[in-house]
Amino acid sequence: MKLIKNVFAVILVSLVVVSCGKYSKIEKSKDVDFKLAKADEYYSKGSYRHAQELYESLFPVFKGTQKFEDLYYKYAYCYYYQGQYRDAENLFKGYLEVFPTSAKAEEVDYMRAYSFYKQSPKLELEQVNTVKAMNMMQSFINTHPGSERTKEATAIIDLCRQKLEQKEFRAAQLYYNLGQFRASAIAFADLLNNYPESAKGDEYKYMVVKSYYRFAKLSIIDKQEERYGKVTTEYQDFMDRYPDSKLLKSAEEYSNLSKNHIKDIQNEQTTSSAKR
Repeated sequence: MKLIKNVFAVILVSLVVVSCGKYSKIEKSKDVDFKLAKADEYYSKGSYRHAQELYESLFPVFKGTQKFEDLYYKYAYCYYYQGQYRDAENLFKGYLEVFPTSAKAEEVDYMRAYSFYKQSPKLELEQVNTVKAMNMMQSFINTHPGSERTKEATAIIDLCRQKLEQKEFRAAQLYYNLGQFRASAIAFADLLNNYPESAKGDEYKYMVVKSYYRFAKLSIIDKQEERYGKVTTEYQDFMDRYPDSKLLKSAEEYSNLSKNHIKDIQNEQTTSSAKR
């Protein structure tokens, strides 16, 4: 078994050496048409690093010729297929500047926006590229009305919005978990305003009611009546917006508790005034 493994290893190394030797000869060749044909061959076989290097060496040779557009197009895709999305985006942009009337302009414009989407980071990180991807996809839709890619572009915008919504939700929930209830209430209210079409709208509004209740309960006596009143106001808005929500009853309980607290505070104030 060990002998067989060693034989395979020798064969593999030999193939690599031969392959490298062949590529080196192609790279050093003075026949530019031959090099271009080999670059296209590497590209078609998915060997994008070799294709990329050959295309790059041929840029000054074919620039201004009829072959340059296809070379540039494939060169940009070499970066994309290797996951180098930032470079790919820049090259797609450059392609559009050099060949604005190309038959492939719509495709490349979409791929430029898609390259930004591919750079969208993990949820925990800043979402600058996610926002850029949304804006560029919207720009693509506006620039190419009726495009077959409009549906895909719209779906990506929706995915980006869901990601941004989830990030904002985590921030709002963190405020609540840390006991910063006023900040939590404001954050959930902003979340609802930013994503009014969200399927979780009633959950966000419920958290506004719940957060304001917690905030009122922890407030000093002089501020409690006003802040409990805010709870009942937010509950009324909840009821108007989501009359069929499964969370309505729970929200109502916070409103009723707040009303009872307000009555107790007012009774204490009346009693204190009478004693004076």
